[in-house]
Amino acid sequence: MKTPIPDLPAHLITPEPVYRARRQLMQLGLASPLLALAGCAGAQDASAPAPTAAASGASGAAPASEELTRFEDATSYNNFYEFGTGKTDPARYAGSLEPAPWSVVVGGEAEVTGTFPLEDLLRITAVQDRTYRLRCVEGWSMVIPWQGLPLGEVLQRFKPNSRAKYVAFTTLADPRQMPGLRYPSIDWPYREGLRMDEAMHPLTLLATGMYGKPLPNQNGAPLRLVVPWKYGFKSIKSIIRIDFTETMPPTSWNMLQPEEYGFYSNVNPDVDHPRWSQRSERRIAGTASKLFAERIPTLPFNGYGEQVAGLYAGMDLRKWY
Repeated sequence: MKTPIPDLPAHLITPEPVYRARRQLMQLGLASPLLALAGCAGAQDASAPAPTAAASGASGAAPASEELTRFEDATSYNNFYEFGTGKTDPARYAGSLEPAPWSVVVGGEAEVTGTFPLEDLLRITAVQDRTYRLRCVEGWSMVIPWQGLPLGEVLQRFKPNSRAKYVAFTTLADPRQMPGLRYPSIDWPYREGLRMDEAMHPLTLLATGMYGKPLPNQNGAPLRLVVPWKYGFKSIKSIIRIDFTETMPPTSWNMLQPEEYGFYSNVNPDVDHPRWSQRSERRIAGTASKLFAERIPTLPFNGYGEQVAGLYAGMDLRKWY
């Protein structure tokens, strides 16, 4: 039996006229914050220092120089290993994914748990427009207009208790729909996690669309995570389970290569990947004639240090990478 999600109080729901007006302002470039999404892993000792300061919400408009990545590039050059390890494999093979009907299981340290249809999750709060930089750990980046729900507002509805220190996410693992599962490149299903304050931060988004359209299968339909200041592999796709946990959850890339992928995975140009530097990135050029533009410097926290650095005050970001 499916557990109903408690109704959201009317005063917390954005009125439709206000939401429509905000969208119009965003389209004019007057109101939309540019949120930084970390690029394209794991469960280290849970004794990491607790944060000593909380970060505030996003602010600032997108710089005029930040051109959007073309839709055709953002949907044809990406990682989704459930459909293959090549950058073009997801677009080629993800047509077999069935994004509807879709349900999400919520469990762990919370008062409200159960299995919830996607439409119940989507009625929690108004969908928002956000343009984020996407920074892949492999060194390429994009600028993508997302649509989705603030993750924190969704999680609050399940009333996590005082033991909930982390949030764990799990991707669908269906060999019938996902041909990449035939190969043991990762210990399936794909898993990711955030510390609770990271998950509740106003920049963190549960994305349901991009470029004003529902998420394409290859980009994580129908529901994916977007964490703007972290490398992209933290933005788990096609989510089917969310768990509140007391201890740091295992994450796929950390389990596979812990010396290369830490649990936190914040964009940090001063911490190199063991096989390449992270000091610069190649922005997807956004033109039909050229995939990559010239290399540009990588910004700490992908440019969102002012909003999120306080989450990690007192932590050694070389150790807790």
